[in-house]
Amino acid sequence: MSVTAVHRRRATRLTGVVVTVLRRTTTTALLLALVPTVAALLVAAGVLCAPVSLATRGPWRPVRIAAFALVYLLVDLSGLVAAAGLWVRRLPDRRNRRERRTADAFALLERLLRLLRRAGERVFGLRVEVTPPLPGEKGHTAGPVLILARHAGVGDSFLLLQTLLSQAGLRPHTVLKRTLRADPALDVLIGRVPHCFLPPRRGQAAQEAIAELAAGLGPGDALVIFPEGGNFTPRRRRRVIASLRRRGLPRRASRAERMHHVLPPQDTGALATLAAAPTADVVFVAHTGLDVLHSTRTVWSRLPLRESVRARWWCIPAHRVPSDDAARSEWLLAQWTSVDHWIATHANPGATHA
Repeated sequence: MSVTAVHRRRATRLTGVVVTVLRRTTTTALLLALVPTVAALLVAAGVLCAPVSLATRGPWRPVRIAAFALVYLLVDLSGLVAAAGLWVRRLPDRRNRRERRTADAFALLERLLRLLRRAGERVFGLRVEVTPPLPGEKGHTAGPVLILARHAGVGDSFLLLQTLLSQAGLRPHTVLKRTLRADPALDVLIGRVPHCFLPPRRGQAAQEAIAELAAGLGPGDALVIFPEGGNFTPRRRRRVIASLRRRGLPRRASRAERMHHVLPPQDTGALATLAAAPTADVVFVAHTGLDVLHSTRTVWSRLPLRESVRARWWCIPAHRVPSDDAARSEWLLAQWTSVDHWIATHANPGATHA
């Protein structure tokens, strides 16, 4: 490597550090400002809603939403404090620092997500039913797993991560959008575990980053991706189908039209993942219950939740996954059709049907 390349690499690394420090300083300051603001809004909502809600036995929606927002902010703040404490405690320890830092981050992330789930259960009536039952704490002895999940509804990715950490005993390696760095605690903790923040414009760089993350999986690790590339909504489904037709893919567009509850899976990230981790089993996750929350209007009208969140998962052993990209693309679309069929059978009446 030339001297110029070394200097360029150091400059890039220094720029990244500066940007990270500025971003985390800004988001942490915003978090500190939001806590008393949301607390005041919670008090105001309680005072204003009490006469009507007590008289009509109403759902107290403004109070519930403000209460959960305050809990989220406090959990985020406690996560930052705990992460700082762990960093200071591990500072003198020079042996296996990286491995222990990663283990600490996973443990702290699990506790924070578990707190948020409990808050969701108490504030919004969240209930989760998973079939078949998860294998408990046996996940840490298993080989690497690729998890391809449906993406629909508010908070489904957080709920999936919490389930993997708390119930399946797996360490999720996550592929996330860069916008999630606006959450200061998540920004810090995800930065300490294997992860990939997708660039604003997905392309070869994103594909390579996902493949590198998949190639690093070990026993007890799970790479989580959402092949649809975004949260399902009927409007987004129509746009994706129209895009497939414009790109000269009428057969794929026709198959996408027959799936009413999911977006057609995008090949780029999924195929790169499968190629980079050929020995990993593949788990598909379908769920319904949160898909009723797909806009501000539906969040307001559908909370608290009236139905349970239902999830169904199935595992395909690595030796049954096709070996070339063309066959894998067809196989992935067929599996995603099964996801759609399961949702059609189990979806709540108010789910996001096309």
